[in-house]
Amino acid sequence: MTKRKLQRFAQNATFDNFFQPYYQELISGFRHKGNWNQGFFGNQNPLVVELGCGKGEFTIGLGRKYPDKNFIGIDVKGARMWRGAMTSFEENLTNVAFIRNQAEHLEYLFAPGEVDEIWITFPDPQIKNTTAKKRLTSPQFLNRFRKVAQNNTVVHLKTDNTGFFEYTLGVIRDQNLPLIYSSNDIYTSNDQEDVTSIQTYYENMFAAKGETIKYLRFILH
Repeated sequence: MTKRKLQRFAQNATFDNFFQPYYQELISGFRHKGNWNQGFFGNQNPLVVELGCGKGEFTIGLGRKYPDKNFIGIDVKGARMWRGAMTSFEENLTNVAFIRNQAEHLEYLFAPGEVDEIWITFPDPQIKNTTAKKRLTSPQFLNRFRKVAQNNTVVHLKTDNTGFFEYTLGVIRDQNLPLIYSSNDIYTSNDQEDVTSIQTYYENMFAAKGETIKYLRFILH
């Protein structure tokens, strides 16, 4: 592990809005589960979760734009997440937090009905059929979302991967979930400013390679 990574890991531990609970802490009862808004954010605003937040650009961008909502970015790469945590600290974004943990552990991080909205931004597409259940829009993950989300929660997906995009459309269709919006190339649309105005490091990298950016959102019930 490089010295730079070690420095970032150490600094993450100093941020009041950065959490990295160990599994034992999760199963014994994570202190913010069921108490994010009242206990941590100090309000009753809607709680929005981003899975696979990477460097945190999208979580930060949404936090800047919507001070009347609370945002939590989740990822497993602490050195990447440091950037988002540092930016939120520098800008005093009191409606933004980060959790270093696995998406599989959502039910340990949030109480039933605590999450109001979910964003999935450029996740690992898990292109092998043998790893399909690890896809963040698989039936297995949708069931995990149901354990923590409000009924009729809106789920967003932004991806460069055509196969993953089409797979997700198939899951939505198979589960009879309402599809609100779908685009094979979101930058040809003029009515999705929230989706196009905030670009992540990985989005820019994929776009530079000529990949079109796909986007959809649906209602989970």
